[in-house]
This record gives sequence, structure tokens and C-alpha cells, in this order.
Amino acid sequence: MPDLWQERGFGLYVHWPFCAAKCPYCDFNSHVRSAVDQAAWADALALEIRRNGQKTGPRVLSSIFFGGGTPSLMEPATVSAVLDAAREVWSFSNDIEITLEANPTSVEARRFEGYARLGVNRVSLGVQALDDASLRKLGRLHSAKEAQAAFSVAREYFDRVSFDLIYARQDQTLDDWRAELSQALDMAVDHLSLYQLTIEEGTAFWDRAARGMLRGLPNDDLGADMYDLTQELCQAAGLPAYEVSNHAGPGAESKHNLIYWRGGDYVGVGPGAHGRVTVNGIRKATESWKQPEAWLKAVSDGTGIRSSSSLNQQDIADERLIMGLRLSEGLHIDDVSEILDEPRLHALIEDGLVWKSDTHIGATEKGRPLLNHLISQLARA
Repeated sequence: MPDLWQERGFGLYVHWPFCAAKCPYCDFNSHVRSAVDQAAWADALALEIRRNGQKTGPRVLSSIFFGGGTPSLMEPATVSAVLDAAREVWSFSNDIEITLEANPTSVEARRFEGYARLGVNRVSLGVQALDDASLRKLGRLHSAKEAQAAFSVAREYFDRVSFDLIYARQDQTLDDWRAELSQALDMAVDHLSLYQLTIEEGTAFWDRAARGMLRGLPNDDLGADMYDLTQELCQAAGLPAYEVSNHAGPGAESKHNLIYWRGGDYVGVGPGAHGRVTVNGIRKATESWKQPEAWLKAVSDGTGIRSSSSLNQQDIADERLIMGLRLSEGLHIDDVSEILDEPRLHALIEDGLVWKSDTHIGATEKGRPLLNHLISQLARA
């Protein structure tokens, strides 16, 4: 198990922590700043990549993912510095996937040509909704028309274009979601990320909900109906779910996210970035300083990593269960043999919530909405 990354992939995650505005539903590590010294950030990110490369030694990199925050606020020169540093320390696979998350505004779309010229070959657009009223409620800065225009620009420069939508929003009916998802499927290239709105602690939505000011959210039954409708329409359109919230045509799955879910290795650089890296047979979990200015100072002082801890076999198995059950393909039984509760496994199979083959286990279509329950049942106390 220590060298599973060799078959399950090795990726680089780069966190850009800045946004033009903080969305009220967002609990990601994102910050609004009036000005950002792009050159200083380019130097710091490149330096952290080189330091990580010294720890891992030569490897073949199969994916790079620029996440955030809003990575499309990065100047192309900043992206270039990151990619150049990654090439210095690791080899790029012939089919490397380089993804950049982008807001679909006209200002950011103007950077797409520069990103593509540098080697970015996949863009994920944070569309979130296809009507202006919903976008305003979600605190988004773009209009539906602007999102569609940015999507068209992205299609010009990238063969692979995905976009996100949030459903189970305020005052949204099942028919509303049917119409919106049908429109999205007509637009889609080969990948969609479809997330049910959750109210996360620490967000503006959480505070509003606590004060009784977040009205019109669907009840659990309507949310479940929306989830079922999502599976039905995406399956019919040739974009089945390969993960709980992600849908793709054959071969169009996100390589980078599959590294996470399959238990591969990934280096994380940037504020708040996490990593899982195996060196000399020991798998380590790393976490970077979260606050942008604190991270930048820490990098100049020697490392942006706040903590690094070794994972034992039970830790690794726990992570594999949590991540692997998200996938339609499931996970290898050997990955979780340390913790698997066999009697409960068989009971869940009888209930139609889990499937098992000679080598793998996974959540059934019926079981996938109940992942937290399945995980708690399958792992021995």
C-alpha cells in the first residue's frame, strides 16, 4: 500500500486564496483583498513547489489543479511561474491534465487565451445557476448571459470545459431544476459538477439561517427528489455520475479528483492546501498555513507547511473508505481490510445499499445518498 500512488496517480494542487467577493454559501479558504502582489505570489508558489520536489524526488506528474478562491484572477505570468517550477522538479505525463477553476465573467474570460497558451487544457467554470435571480441570491458577480458568453469563449480555447451548478436553492421547485439542468445538459461538453446546496457553519448563509432569514430552502424530500432527477437526466444524456456530485462521459472524468478519491499522492501548495505524499514508504498528511499573509511569511521563513503527520495503516484505510465510497467504481477491498466490518458489510448488501465483487465494494445507487451512514457502519469501531 505505501506505493499505491505509482498506479493511482500523482498530482499537484495549487490554491489561489483570493476572490473578488465572498459568496455567502462558501466555506472554502477564500479572501477578498483590494490588491495582490502577483509577482510575490508567483515566486512563493514556485519556491514551495521546488521544496516539495526535493522531498518527493523525480516523479511523473499526471495532473495539476489550480483551485481557490478564484484562480482566474491569477495573471498568466503567475500561472506560468507555477508550471515552470513544476516542470523543473517533476516530469509531465504525455497526457497531463492541467485544470484551472474560473469565474465566468467577461474580465476573467479574457485571460483564457493566455492560460491555454501556457498549457492549461481544462477549465472548470463556477456558473452555479442559469438565472439572474438565483445568481443574485447566491452572491455571484456574473449574470446568466455573461456565464454563457464565458462558456463560449472557454470552448474556443479548451477541449475540456466543465462547469458547476448548485441546486436545492431557495424557492427552487423540481420543475425549475428540471428545466435548468436540461439547459445545462444542452450546453455541456462532457463533464458537469452538480452540488446540492448545503448550509455550512461559518458562512453568511449559516448566520442568516440561524436568524430565520434564509427562507424557501427545500425540505429533505424535495432535496432527495432533485438528487434523483439529477441522476436520471444526466444518465439519459450520457453523463452518468462517476462520483456523488460529478458527472462525465466516458474518459472525461477529472483525472485530478480521481487521484484524491482513488488514494493517489498529491502535493498541496498555497494557503490552506492539503497534501498526501508517500516518501520512503511513509504516507504523510500535510496542511499549509491558512491565512494568506501568514502563508506568504512562512514560505519566506522556510516552508508554508504548518503541519506534517505520518499516517498509519488504519488512518489510510479510513481515508480510503471515506473517499472511495464516493466513486461509482467503488474501492478495492484490500484498501480497507484493516477496518472493514464484514457482518455489517453483508447486512448493507442485503439492504441493497452496498455492492461487492471479488475485488471491490461500493455504494449502490440507493446507497450513495447515505454515504455518512454507510461509512459509519462499514468501519469497525
